[in-house]
Amino acid sequence: MNIQIADIGHVIQLAIAPVFLLTGVATKLTVLTNRLARIIDRSRVLEDRLEIAADERWVSELDILYGRAHLINAAITLSTCCGLLICLVIAMLFLGDTTSLPLDRYIAGSFVLAMVGLIGSFVFLLREIFIASKHMRLAHNARRARKY
Repeated sequence: MNIQIADIGHVIQLAIAPVFLLTGVATKLTVLTNRLARIIDRSRVLEDRLEIAADERWVSELDILYGRAHLINAAITLSTCCGLLICLVIAMLFLGDTTSLPLDRYIAGSFVLAMVGLIGSFVFLLREIFIASKHMRLAHNARRARKY
């Protein structure tokens, strides 16, 4: 195995784009975990309130929060799989170039799967945002109706 400095430089250049993508996925995971933490915090508050007194509004909101948490968990799972596949792509780029193994198809397949995971993650995040926005709008309209 005779690896030249120029070869390593070339592989690093190839790996830069997936590394930037990995940074974006990591940032997205931070957003998703923050959303999940907020959902969990609100759920705990509602569960504590329900232990004191029963209220149908709190039960209804808790059901919505459980659904939102499920969607965020799915988005986190898909984003994590995407990040792992991107890491695999980077590793295969180095491995393929340094060992002259024909990994082109595996690299392309892993990258496509990573993109499918990322797209799925965005779909689940968008669905969760729609549910949160709808619930917020309904709560606002209900408060306005009680006010008048």
